[in-house]
Amino acid sequence: MQLSSIVASPKQLLQLCISTLHCLLASVFSKVSSWTAGTCKESTSPVSPVDGKLDQNKVQNATTPTSVNYHFTRKCNYKCGFCFHTAKTSFVLPLEEAKRGLKLLKESGMEKINFSGGEPFLHDKGEFLGKLVQFCKQDLQLPSVSIVSNGSMIKEKWFQKYGDYLDILAISCDSFDEETNQLIGRAQGRKSHLDNLYKIRNWCQQYKVAFKINSVINTFNVDEDMTESITQLSPVRWKVFQCLLIDGENAGEKALREAERFVISDQLFQEFLDRHSSVSCLVPESNEKMRNSYLILDEYMRFLDCREGRKDPSKSVLDVGVKEAICFSGFDEKMFLKRGGKYVWSKADMKLEW
Repeated sequence: MQLSSIVASPKQLLQLCISTLHCLLASVFSKVSSWTAGTCKESTSPVSPVDGKLDQNKVQNATTPTSVNYHFTRKCNYKCGFCFHTAKTSFVLPLEEAKRGLKLLKESGMEKINFSGGEPFLHDKGEFLGKLVQFCKQDLQLPSVSIVSNGSMIKEKWFQKYGDYLDILAISCDSFDEETNQLIGRAQGRKSHLDNLYKIRNWCQQYKVAFKINSVINTFNVDEDMTESITQLSPVRWKVFQCLLIDGENAGEKALREAERFVISDQLFQEFLDRHSSVSCLVPESNEKMRNSYLILDEYMRFLDCREGRKDPSKSVLDVGVKEAICFSGFDEKMFLKRGGKYVWSKADMKLEW
């Protein structure tokens, strides 16, 4: 996002000055944290340090992929400045190959699949996504099928065709001020992100899909009070993330984003949580909780290990199978459970009033 797009109100100019200081501090912190993680943590490599071969005991005792996040595309029509899964490739697996990988995951114990991006509704105008959603619910009989989207590409006819097969739709919204969304990059041109949010909320209710909101808390929205708007929208869950730096994605020389100016301290994040303590559906995720507690599949169906502050890919589950690939995921199952990763995630069990 260019500086020329910023509306120079006094409040935003002050935020921009503050973010510049954050940029410097975050860069130093990121390097120190990465060095510390790399030198001090206990080795969990599935490869034997003696002969370099895969430890078959670790493969046999591999984590069960109960909940998986499949980022099948990296392409997006928004330009959020803090994005941590950027458009580094335009690759998307053929539909049948994606289905084959999903079947392998189900056979290995997957109960929940979440489709994300990029913007998942962008590819083939949402048809590719819809076919995967239908396959996972109808053919694989997964208890939970969900999507994370910015909402800008969703049409009512998609709900009419595929809504029955979807349990949860999460829409990303970082502010209830249009100017702030523009500043963050959570917009396409001058279209209203908030108008889409409310429209999709109504469609979810009409077509019986559980509605969720995801928000990334950063320099430009950390002082906002969203209590009234969240209460009005009444999502089943409001996931609140602390802005996270990932080397090669939104930080470092090879990154497509420079998110350092969006980073906030743990204290500021906690103050935001305290301000919204009355919101019962709030689910907070600090950098500590978020970094290693997700099983992330990229567009090639490779698990991404974020333990070193970057995304190191495994081999594809399509080539080596789930058990071997997941050994290289860096997944922290204890943190997954601690952050509330396992919850009532099937709309049939939510007892919602539609």
